Amino acid sequence: MTNLIPRSKAPTVADVARAASVSKAQAARALGGYGAVSEEVQTRVNAAAARLGYRPNELARSMNTGRSNTIGVIVGDIENPHFGLALRGMADVARLAGYHLLLSNSDEKLSAEQDAVRVMLEKRVDGIIVAPSSSAAKDNAHLAQILADGRALKLFDRAVDGLDVEAICVDFTATAREATHALLEAGHRRIAYVTSMRCEGPYRHADDLGLTPVAQRVRGMELAFAEAGVPFDPSLIKVNAIDEQAIQRIVSELWQLPQPPGALIASDSLIAMSLLRELARRELRIPQDLSFVMYDNFPWSELVTPPLTVVAQPVYEMGQEAARRLIAEIRQEEAGPLKSFNAWLIARGSIAPPAQADQKR
Repeated sequence: MTNLIPRSKAPTVADVARAASVSKAQAARALGGYGAVSEEVQTRVNAAAARLGYRPNELARSMNTGRSNTIGVIVGDIENPHFGLALRGMADVARLAGYHLLLSNSDEKLSAEQDAVRVMLEKRVDGIIVAPSSSAAKDNAHLAQILADGRALKLFDRAVDGLDVEAICVDFTATAREATHALLEAGHRRIAYVTSMRCEGPYRHADDLGLTPVAQRVRGMELAFAEAGVPFDPSLIKVNAIDEQAIQRIVSELWQLPQPPGALIASDSLIAMSLLRELARRELRIPQDLSFVMYDNFPWSELVTPPLTVVAQPVYEMGQEAARRLIAEIRQEEAGPLKSFNAWLIARGSIAPPAQADQKR
């Protein structure tokens, strides 16, 4: 026979009120942080609550105050260190301000993002930070609903067309142009860019990519090619690199071309790792056989041989700013001007002149 340990009943507001020798209404106001109570009553209630081990009913508190002290955060891929670092910045700011994060992973799928918004509104979060999976106005009625429900909203990493909401992000156009110039000056003409951005068909034009970092990066590439007087090949922009199998397929397609690329640009660190694995399997060496550039700067990119040239961005600080501005809006405080964040190129050892075969193309 199993010996069951009887559960003791959790102390209630009434228990705290009796222990503090105050009315239940006074105890509720003191514990809930709403209404007016004297300093003496507040002290007695706090002491009684600590003595009894009282924990507030957060749902009841939120119904009384209209605040849950909870922030919803929806990101595209929690496995991506880019979002992990941003979340750390958000969490650090939120914790100091007395807020908790409710996290959801959209997997860059619009339906999952819509569900996450619905659940967070039902949970009565005070505000939401979203890295939107689509920047098209037609796809984002659920984001407008956040505002309609009176909740604060900030966008992270990407803007949304037609939605008047602050977006905390970097404009990559100038740095993408600089990174592409570095490859062109090394002698490369066949430069491929690989991204996980979901598209229905092959890449056609940067305008089709919406208000996204990917669009800015491709525009930067196109500018560099135009300034160098070199034809730009849009077929080398590879989208839908969403998993290992997709990246294997993309690499196979690229190396089946009559003129494979002499340089690769990875849109994030996860894609970079998968590409490097595929290149190693094909016994392609960096930079002897292929130059390589990666977006985002993480410690491992300096530890590989050779160290990778990267485009860095202040991801942690961007996460901090998103949380700071959201909390200021929730509290109806002045947040000050929106910070401008810039990316920068860190040149290391992964760019070299193309192999002799590539120079003859």
